[in-house]
Amino acid sequence: MVQKIQERAPAADAKTLRPKRQILEAASRVFRRRGLHATGMRDIAAELEMHVGNLYYYFRNKEDLLAFCQEDALAGLLDLAGRVRATGLRADAKLHRLIVGHVIRVNDETPGALAHLEVDALTGKRRQRVLRQRDSYEAAYREIIAEGIEQEIFRPVDAAVAAMAILGALNWTVKWYRQDGRRSSQEIGREFADFLVRGLLEPGVELDAEDASDTGTRREAQTPQEALDA
Repeated sequence: MVQKIQERAPAADAKTLRPKRQILEAASRVFRRRGLHATGMRDIAAELEMHVGNLYYYFRNKEDLLAFCQEDALAGLLDLAGRVRATGLRADAKLHRLIVGHVIRVNDETPGALAHLEVDALTGKRRQRVLRQRDSYEAAYREIIAEGIEQEIFRPVDAAVAAMAILGALNWTVKWYRQDGRRSSQEIGREFADFLVRGLLEPGVELDAEDASDTGTRREAQTPQEALDA
């Protein structure tokens, strides 16, 4: 299972990565206003005040855009999982850190976060690759939970069911989280981690929570047009 965590989607070209991520930010705003399935490429181009033909230079179609969003998110999540698993932390501290990092990643560090849930919109090899990446990421949760059970930190639950329950709660935050809201993604992530991990603890075990703020480098603040012109 360890080698699965290392699986990555093909790296995006360095020259196009920044504008692609900025296009996803614009797409995310339109998704929230119109709904993901009602949004077309022309709507996204209009949000960017650019000709739709220029948008097709970066994404061949809407499925290409959705796939890039999911691959970008999963690349960051798999990297996070690998770094967390490599620590010498206790299982509950690992899980706490992974949960906080997940909420930050999908809500602040991945543009177009709503598209992260749309795996059913993908077809062919890209769908298969995304599903493999998702399975690898889910395996990290199962293994950490199983480690905690073996250490008698967590109750003897079904690790697979617990992993899916946690990931379902974390992924759904993209539906309601707002960056301009009263709570930051890190604050929400910590609160989620506190009650989700505590729910697994054996009676009498105190949570060993670690700061999970180190989830990678955040994107540079930049307008969509500045990125496209770079």
